[in-house]
Amino acid sequence: MENNEENQEKIDKQEEKNTFLIPASIIFAGMLIAFSIYYTNGAPALRNNQEASGGGSVAENKIRQVDSSDHQFGSPEAEIKLVEYSDLECPFCKIFHETLKKIMSEYGNNGKVVWVYRHFPLEQIHPKAQKEAEASECAAELGGNEAFWAYIDKVFNITPSNNKLDPLKLPIIAEEIGLDKAKFESCLSSGKWKERVNSDYRDAVSAGGDGTPFTVLITRSGKNIPFSGALPYDDVKSIIDKALAE
Repeated sequence: MENNEENQEKIDKQEEKNTFLIPASIIFAGMLIAFSIYYTNGAPALRNNQEASGGGSVAENKIRQVDSSDHQFGSPEAEIKLVEYSDLECPFCKIFHETLKKIMSEYGNNGKVVWVYRHFPLEQIHPKAQKEAEASECAAELGGNEAFWAYIDKVFNITPSNNKLDPLKLPIIAEEIGLDKAKFESCLSSGKWKERVNSDYRDAVSAGGDGTPFTVLITRSGKNIPFSGALPYDDVKSIIDKALAE
């Protein structure tokens, strides 16, 4: 009789344990799925909840007008403007950078598309990205628009991404693309371009960006078409072709 009571008690405890484990396993599975989606699409870019509280859909948000202060690849008079907000330590941006270079080889030479690069460093996950963005601005200061594009090409080419580029490489990259290393180091240490990078960041948030890469296609009529993530070449081409056909 005593053994039966002990056995029943064990059974009751096991059932109670199972009752707890089943919903816990469901919650854990849900977390794994969410985690997978989170990293597949790129980590959120908002630095804090205050910036997120602005709310509103992308359609309600605004993008800063493209002007001569922007870094542009292609003709400023192009029919379509592709404004990309990017992080130099983002692995998705590294992939998308090559996609947009391919896009420009098809649409840039004939004046159909101009590529506009703006900074969107995700400091919460890539603390080095801010200084790398400032470094690209120093390259632009010392060597103009051509040096800017050569610099970010080189950074994307050599960085392992995810905050793994050695900061000591930044002046070496500058020297490799023909810039004065001492002047570059002086510019970078001054922090003079920090606000320029921060301004781009704020513009990205205002335009609706919540991850990198974030891109806004501006049609010739002024319509904004935003899209997020490292879209494949064919998808970007389809968006451009549709915009050109309007």
